[in-house]
Amino acid sequence: MIGFKYGSGMKAIIQTNLEDPHSLELGDVDKPQLNDGEVLVKVAAAGINRADLLQARGHYPPPPGASEIIGLEVAGEVVDAGDTDIKVGSKVGALLAGGGYAEYVAVPKGQLLPIPTGYSFAEAASVIEVACTVWSNIAMEAGLSQGQTILIHGGAGGIGTFAIQVAKKLGATVAVTAGSDEKLETCKELGADILINYNEQDFAEELKNQCDVILDIMGAKYLKKNLIALAKGGHMVTIGMQGGTKAELNMAILLNKRLTLQGTTLRSRSVEDKAAIVADTVEHVWPWLEDGSVKHHLHRTFALGDAAKAHKALDSGEVTGKLVLEV
Repeated sequence: MIGFKYGSGMKAIIQTNLEDPHSLELGDVDKPQLNDGEVLVKVAAAGINRADLLQARGHYPPPPGASEIIGLEVAGEVVDAGDTDIKVGSKVGALLAGGGYAEYVAVPKGQLLPIPTGYSFAEAASVIEVACTVWSNIAMEAGLSQGQTILIHGGAGGIGTFAIQVAKKLGATVAVTAGSDEKLETCKELGADILINYNEQDFAEELKNQCDVILDIMGAKYLKKNLIALAKGGHMVTIGMQGGTKAELNMAILLNKRLTLQGTTLRSRSVEDKAAIVADTVEHVWPWLEDGSVKHHLHRTFALGDAAKAHKALDSGEVTGKLVLEV
């Protein structure tokens, strides 16, 4: 077993000014120390998520006990197995509560995933958080099934591009919203059936009472319209608040249509919850990644030291799919 000196250093991205979300610089920090049931992964690639931008703005702090370093998913190699039965040298992906933008990260055993056959580290790092998020919400929580209709907001983003493909594998009709015809064309290529340009069309009118499931990243801004679009017995899962946090709720629609409105986050779930989500995602989604019927959508990679540039790129709204840092 390859050990390492606890407290010895590593490079990681440090936010040098908490008032400036783009003050992300490569600096020296201590290597993480392993707790029971954890392994040390030498990071080869770290996925970038919108949650990372929120953390840099001070809006999405890590849960208690988690690393302050940004980064929710990595791929790399196990260099210290701690007290687990994982083999040193195993190539793995990892779902994290934090710590990804670094040379090394400590990971609970249950949050390790195999690298899908044929995938590079960068490709693997682009699918972990998104696969776990999409599968846990549309399948495990909302129970999307054959013949149902799902509305996916932000269809051309990292979550959206993945959710379209998974929903099609589950036999659903897929409606998406996006802000340009170019982005909608991407959604169509991935299998979306109903394409709505939110700058030109009103999705609530187009989809009134038709959606069995809505995967919502917008929050407050779309609440009223989402309630109109939901079918009787519909289930909306809100996983983001890009459109604000507070809105008025018409309870009459909720009761009359017997709706379920649910909010979830992945990051703050317990280690046990995450292990269950990871296991279910690997069981159901990994075979689709390996046979190519669900594809990653890696937009581009940046060097670890260019994390600030990468965040600006994601913030610009011009990215289709995912960005990854290579270490």
